[in-house]
Amino acid sequence: MRYALLINERPGAYVGLSGDERAAITAEYMALRSDDRVIGGERLQPAGTATTARAGDGELLLTDGPFADTKEIFGGFYIVEAEDLDGALELAARIPVLRLGGSVEVRPLAEF
Repeated sequence: MRYALLINERPGAYVGLSGDERAAITAEYMALRSDDRVIGGERLQPAGTATTARAGDGELLLTDGPFADTKEIFGGFYIVEAEDLDGALELAARIPVLRLGGSVEVRPLAEF
């Protein structure tokens, strides 16, 4: 079964980390990418680069930045192939964001 591992970062989580610490975290993310169960994944640009689209009164309304000010920001994702939820959770547990106060939402992909 395929799952999305949605990575939610705590704003400011990397502030105060040294270059070596940041490089080590990046290496952990890249090691996950090399796991055979990982189909793909990407890191997103910072939330401030987003444009939010909404519909209102028949018009497309655009807002610079994220839709809402939240405690966590969607920062990236992996798509994985796992035998079951436990297998997907095992991969999610390896994502460094968990140690930095963030979260990982594990959600099965819809099968059509």
